[in-house]
Amino acid sequence: MTPKPAIRSAPRVRRFGAVNWLGVWTLYAKEVRRFLKVFTQTVLAPVVSSLLFLAIFALALGGVAKSIGGVAYVEFLAPGLVMAAVMQQAFANNASSLLIGKIQGNIVDVLMPPLSPAELTAGFALGGMTRGLCVAVATVAAIEVFVPFRLADPLAVGFFCVSGALLMSLLGALTGIWAEKFDHVAAVTNFVVMPLAFLSGTFYSVESLPPFWRSLAHANPFFYMIDGFRAGFIGHAEGALDIGYAVLTGACVVLWAIVHALFKRGYNLRA
Repeated sequence: MTPKPAIRSAPRVRRFGAVNWLGVWTLYAKEVRRFLKVFTQTVLAPVVSSLLFLAIFALALGGVAKSIGGVAYVEFLAPGLVMAAVMQQAFANNASSLLIGKIQGNIVDVLMPPLSPAELTAGFALGGMTRGLCVAVATVAAIEVFVPFRLADPLAVGFFCVSGALLMSLLGALTGIWAEKFDHVAAVTNFVVMPLAFLSGTFYSVESLPPFWRSLAHANPFFYMIDGFRAGFIGHAEGALDIGYAVLTGACVVLWAIVHALFKRGYNLRA
C-alpha cells in the first residue's frame, strides 16, 4: 500500500504586502492619541517645568555668567531646556506605554495583530518621537515670549531635535520591554536619563570644565543632542558637529536593532 504524502500547511502569507502600512499607522495613531488625551500632563507640564528652570537659572546665574559663546546666558540656556524636555518626554512615552500594557495585560492587543517586529518598532519609535517633537514646538513657543530664538543653522536644529527624540523614544521602548514594574522605569529615569541629560551641558558650558570632566562630557551621547541643537540656534558648538551627527545616527541604528530583536524574540512580552 502506497503511503499518502504528508500534508504540509501553506505558509502564512500577509495579504497587505511587504509592509503593513495600515497596521503601522494604527499603532502610531494609538500612541499619539494616548498622550494627547492627557495633554496637560504630557505636553503642558514639561513646558511649565522648562519655564521654571529658565526663571530660576536666569535669576541665579544670569548675573554671574553674562555671556557664553558670545551670546547672553539665557539665549544659551533656552535651547538646552527645550532639548532636555524633548529627551525626557520621548523616553517616558514608550517606557510607560509598554510597561502599562504588560501590567494591565492588554499588551496582547499589540502583539496579536499582523505586525512584524520591524513594524512594531517603527510604530512605537515614531509615537514617542512625535511626543518629543510636540513638546519641542510647545516649549520653543512658550520660551520665545521671554527669550528670542534666532535660527543660525536650521539643518542642525531639525536633525538633532528629530534624532534626539527618536533615540530617546527607542531607549524608552527598550526600557519598557525590559521593565517589569514602575520601579524599574523610575530607576532608569533617575539614574540614567536625568543625570546624563543634566550633566551634558544643559545649564552650563562644558568648555568651562577641567580637562578630565570635559572629556567625560564629550563621551556622553546626550551632550551631542543638546550641543548640536543649541548650535543650530546660537551658531556656536562646543563639540564637533560632524561627530554629533555620527554619534546620534549610530546610536539610533543600534537602539533600533536592539528593540527590533527584542520584539522578534518576544522578550519579556509573552507569558
